[in-house]
Amino acid sequence: MTLNRRTLGLILLGTGACVLAGSFSRLFAQDQAPNRREFAMTARDYRFTPDRLEVMQDDLVKLTITSADVTYAFTVDQYKISKRVPAGGSTTIEFRADQVGAFDFYSGMTSDERHGKMRGQLVVRRR
Repeated sequence: MTLNRRTLGLILLGTGACVLAGSFSRLFAQDQAPNRREFAMTARDYRFTPDRLEVMQDDLVKLTITSADVTYAFTVDQYKISKRVPAGGSTTIEFRADQVGAFDFYSGMTSDERHGKMRGQLVVRRR
């Protein structure tokens, strides 16, 4: 098969349209603002309340944790999050939930053995 200039032009135009359509879909996905999810959590008596958070993949998560008594820590290993929550104070953590799955969170403090039993779960569902 021989290609003349017109045939080659149509092939390139078709290929370009596919590439352009793919670029538009990527741009459109980028233009969609991610969902912002805000949670308030209380740490008291060596418990997190709530102890389960559910979000969708790529949500922007803002979590404010308030301690009602002693110093705690909030740790999610898979997200490389580890923040102290001062006694009687608050800590705010922000992150993008970009990993799908169920991830345990816990108090990483070692000053009292009850911290080791202080657990919860972050569930990130596929969009």
